[in-house]
Amino acid sequence: MNINQLETLLTISKTLSFRKAGEMLNLTQPAVSAQIKSLEDEFKTILVDRNHPVALTDRGKVFLEHAERILTIVEELRQKLADLDQNPQGHIVLGTTASIAIQILPRVLSYFQNQFPLIKTTIVSMPSSQVLASVENGSVDIGISYLSDRSAQVETSVLYYDTFELVVAPRHPLAAIEHVTVGMLKDMPLILLSPDTLGRRFVERIFKEYNIQPNIAMELSSSEEVKRMAELNLGAAIVSKLSIAGELKRGTLKMIPVRELEVSHPVGVITKSGRYLNSAMRQFLNDLKGMPEDQFVGSE
Repeated sequence: MNINQLETLLTISKTLSFRKAGEMLNLTQPAVSAQIKSLEDEFKTILVDRNHPVALTDRGKVFLEHAERILTIVEELRQKLADLDQNPQGHIVLGTTASIAIQILPRVLSYFQNQFPLIKTTIVSMPSSQVLASVENGSVDIGISYLSDRSAQVETSVLYYDTFELVVAPRHPLAAIEHVTVGMLKDMPLILLSPDTLGRRFVERIFKEYNIQPNIAMELSSSEEVKRMAELNLGAAIVSKLSIAGELKRGTLKMIPVRELEVSHPVGVITKSGRYLNSAMRQFLNDLKGMPEDQFVGSE
């Protein structure tokens, strides 16, 4: 058994195709078949059902669980060996929301990548509710999101605090009002984030507390989409305060204070407890945690 065979089995489990697995691994289809056949011969069992569509057998699924653990250990070994070099290097996969990726990360990453050009960074955008789970299952190395949920499997550190605010286009009826209450939003068409976001869950909790059934005209998956619809005056919107700095500066949106929404929400980094942090991740976390809060919230 060798590492290449395990990587081939893992790729087949994802693609459900010998041909596609070969394309991803730069192998011919016969070479892929030979690697799997070699594994099956060594362990005297059938790992892959070759009927269409291709699928792992029950024994193949059990084998894959152990193969994934072996590959994780091998990758950790590679990282530890690479860390013996003096210059921090490696690959970091960041999981965060579209709003944070657009508003916060450019300032952080521009400095970081200038200082450490050997470190490659990949950003995966997702709803805030998925960031924690992605860190737990290892699909991302570091999460940056609202720290609303708790888990014994992760470690967290607060970077800054955000709020959710009511915004409208300048020609919206609410734009002329200095202060709005939640009760005044009862029949107002609202543009909200999708139900799988922390912002939406927070808004729904507030409406429920005041026994209000919101008039949801539109729901979208990111603050960027919500803002665009609000700028078109298709409804009032509730979004992250940090996400609207540019629109407020340009005058395309106006923020209306709502007392009931004045709740601070911590935003921070999430890492998996006990996971080995390579030099790239350690350097990134040290730089990120060392930034003062006004570096996150002080500019567009």
